[in-house]
Amino acid sequence: MVRRAVGGSARAGGTGGTGGPGRGGGAGVKAARRPEVRLPPLEPYGGGGLEPDGDYDGLRFREADFAGQDGGGARFMDCALTDCALDDTRLTRARVLDSVLTGPRGVGTDLAEATLRDVEVIDARMGGVQLHGAVLERVLIRGGKIDYLNLRTARLRDVVFEGCVLVEPDFGSARLERVEFVDCTLKGVDLTAATLKDVDLRQVASLEIARGVDRLAGAVISPAQLLDLAPVLAGALGIRVEG
Repeated sequence: MVRRAVGGSARAGGTGGTGGPGRGGGAGVKAARRPEVRLPPLEPYGGGGLEPDGDYDGLRFREADFAGQDGGGARFMDCALTDCALDDTRLTRARVLDSVLTGPRGVGTDLAEATLRDVEVIDARMGGVQLHGAVLERVLIRGGKIDYLNLRTARLRDVVFEGCVLVEPDFGSARLERVEFVDCTLKGVDLTAATLKDVDLRQVASLEIARGVDRLAGAVISPAQLLDLAPVLAGALGIRVEG
């Protein structure tokens, strides 16, 4: 078990996040509240492997290799993780709070039923991330690319995806409230049985919905996106379009 030994509890200064309100919003849709992460002075991580139910507080992880390790149920509070490897890392039911992850990479990272609150994820390069059943609140995911992101049955509230590429993200049976996608490329999105409320898709650079287009109630799209989605919407409604 690792605990923070530095003094003070101030969050001012340190390495910070973006802060400020979301850029979305407008009539009829509520903007997401972005995280405002203000890290205290951090101690370097002393090395060693992750521990199940470990307690990591006020630490800086730099280029740590956690591939294949088990940190299930661990808590990360006021932490900065930079360029860490998370291939097949088990972090089920982990809690990541008031933390910044920069340049995480890995395939098969298991964050099922995890909690991410007031978290920034910057320039991730990941694939097959398991976040099914997870809770994300005030989370910013900016830049990078994530393939096959599994968010089935997850709950997302005040989440912003900005300038990232999501390939075949699965939001099946998930609940999305005040979620914004800004300058993102979304390929093969699965919205099967999802519930959307105040979801802003108007600033998506490229939008491709593979399944669940009938679940877009509660989302806001642009007129141009409506035209692009017309064939899929017609198919979902059983409308035949003939020249």
